[in-house]
Amino acid sequence: MDKRRTLAMKRLPPNFPIIWRGEVGYEQARVGRVFNYRRPSRYPIAVVEATTEDDIVEAVGLANEIGCRVSVRSGGHSWAVWSTGILRASPSNTGRLTNKLLGAYGRMFPGGHCPEVALGGFLLQGGMGWNCKNWGWACERVLGVDVVTADGRKLHCDKDENTDLYWAARGAGPGFPAIVTRFYLQTIPAFSRMRSSAYIYEKKDYRKAMEWILRVAPIYDESTEIVAVASYPAGLSDVHVMVLLVTFKNSAEEALAALQPAEDTAPPGCVQRWFCRETSLAKEYDDQHAANPMSYRYCTDNCYVKNDADVVSVLEDAFTSLPSRKSFSLWYSMAPGSRRSVEAGTMQDMALSMQTDHYFATYSIWEDEADDAKCRDWVANIFKRVERHSEGSYLGDADFQVRRTRFWQDEQGKKLMRIRKEWDPHGRIAGYLDVGDKSGAEGLENVHEWEPK
Repeated sequence: MDKRRTLAMKRLPPNFPIIWRGEVGYEQARVGRVFNYRRPSRYPIAVVEATTEDDIVEAVGLANEIGCRVSVRSGGHSWAVWSTGILRASPSNTGRLTNKLLGAYGRMFPGGHCPEVALGGFLLQGGMGWNCKNWGWACERVLGVDVVTADGRKLHCDKDENTDLYWAARGAGPGFPAIVTRFYLQTIPAFSRMRSSAYIYEKKDYRKAMEWILRVAPIYDESTEIVAVASYPAGLSDVHVMVLLVTFKNSAEEALAALQPAEDTAPPGCVQRWFCRETSLAKEYDDQHAANPMSYRYCTDNCYVKNDADVVSVLEDAFTSLPSRKSFSLWYSMAPGSRRSVEAGTMQDMALSMQTDHYFATYSIWEDEADDAKCRDWVANIFKRVERHSEGSYLGDADFQVRRTRFWQDEQGKKLMRIRKEWDPHGRIAGYLDVGDKSGAEGLENVHEWEPK
């Protein structure tokens, strides 16, 4: 028997929920709730299926005693598989579950768009949630967190207590130097009259569709989310571009007024369209689930395109050539919120600090392992052309083992790495698992791929 396992058996309480490598159930514990079926070749010596804070304290204590690192998985997409009123919520709660529970109280929380995304990784990365362009980042609604530190202490962190950890919890991503056990979240009133409009164009009309929505998005209604998606729509044989608007209102009249400007200005030539169609948060979750199917293989990357870039030209290849029928690329409107937060200086109050008016991400999705190289190479080639037009990237759709880039503004990045070393000097909690795990306790280099180290 492994010496570390023998030591653990003496230290741990009876019935402690730990599954060791080689035991029955290990593989399910290792990759259970891992969304991406392109599974990693990382095999921890054991998995603890913690259900209480005390379980986490015991696990961290054991890791310190036997010299192991701890990685945390709350459940969700984790494309790179890192693991990885006021509402009190567990990190493992998904967006769909959270809003289903809040709905009974007439409240909602702007969590992740995909229903399986859990709050833990989503909020630590910043949280590009529902209507982020207008309502702001989900992590801005985190009022406090309970954590277990790398040395096994339970702490509460907010604007008055352990303020540096509270600062880091809003944007550090998987490099947060503690384990979050509870979030305290500011909810918002729910909306009773959600409506959507969509305009679908052939790829030959990509430029006119994108030029239109880029022009109107920054000045559009503040309760309306706007996204442009390139995909293979059901029943169509080629790539098409859809501009989708979802508005959050409390009356049909308000929803109609919000969506009318798009209806009046949309370029001609749609192959499909709908206007002011009734929808709901539950319906939108279902649509997101269909677009991001489970049991598939994924490769994704993203960036914030510079505000002065020729966005239409920069994204053209990504929007008109997709490697498989399930793959898609998206542009997500971040203005005017991106401008307000910079002007007001609010992003100085948290680790999250990287954004522009234009968020771009591409998702290569396929079933057959034989297509791995083709689909991964497509993503890599797209970003060889796009990345020099970017300011940086969002942690939630990035893979540190594939491409270096910036995730924070310079000062926030330096501050975050200092906080990591102060709270976890030995790198006990696995952070940014880059190539060969070189970053360790030092944390990521906050630089672009083409910049000198």
